[in-house]
Amino acid sequence: MADSSSQPVVLIVDDEETVADTYALRLQNRYETRTAYGGEAALEEIDGAVDAVLLDRRMPDIHGDDVLDEIRDRGFDCKVIMATAVDPELNILEMDFDDYLCKPIFQEALVDTLEKHLEDIDEGDEQLDEFFGIVSKLSVLEEEKTRAELEESEDYEALKQRAEELGSDLRDSVDDFDALLDTYRDIDRGS
Repeated sequence: MADSSSQPVVLIVDDEETVADTYALRLQNRYETRTAYGGEAALEEIDGAVDAVLLDRRMPDIHGDDVLDEIRDRGFDCKVIMATAVDPELNILEMDFDDYLCKPIFQEALVDTLEKHLEDIDEGDEQLDEFFGIVSKLSVLEEEKTRAELEESEDYEALKQRAEELGSDLRDSVDDFDALLDTYRDIDRGS
């Protein structure tokens, strides 16, 4: 986290003001929240103090995928959780986000997801971060796509293999890895 002496900072980005404000209300007791009502506002609001971004994909001014790319291009290493009504396609395999939640997103899923990314996972463990990002993508795609669609994708198969390799390594190095994995998989991503 950017500043361990205070609450983590979560930037909530959605062009629907009521949605962004609702998420902020749900999170304000646990996190410092900021809201941005569109992609352009998000890029103005993001800074090094932001620990996580809840990012809508479909916005009229700047698409969430482009906002994600710009966040990464600027070098921000905050957690990015796609919070969207856009059904996931195989193109998410190439996107650099940490989790994917499908709307409507209930409070428990919202809080659980942020906790997993901001509190349960030790900062600086890039291998663990990579593993959970992959698990998120695989989970949401496996809920949305047919087995045949997934088996046709070389990217999906490669990512699945990478998850297996990382999982094997992490079981040897992370205490209670399987319990951590179970709680992470239990998040209702809404797909």
